[in-house]
Amino acid sequence: MKDPKKLILFVLVVFVLYVIITDPAKAADYVQVGFEGISDAAKAIGDFMTWVANGGKDD
Repeated sequence: MKDPKKLILFVLVVFVLYVIITDPAKAADYVQVGFEGISDAAKAIGDFMTWVANGGKDD
């Protein structure tokens, strides 16, 4: 493998599969934490856009 991106992706996929196979409960916790982080980030962006749409004024 000459392409470092492919190598990194391969290692990442192998690691994810290893975690899922060896400890499915912990893998599920990681997924939940990830989705909570994405949800919080989306809410913060929405709050910021609402603030901008209101002219940058606090309530």
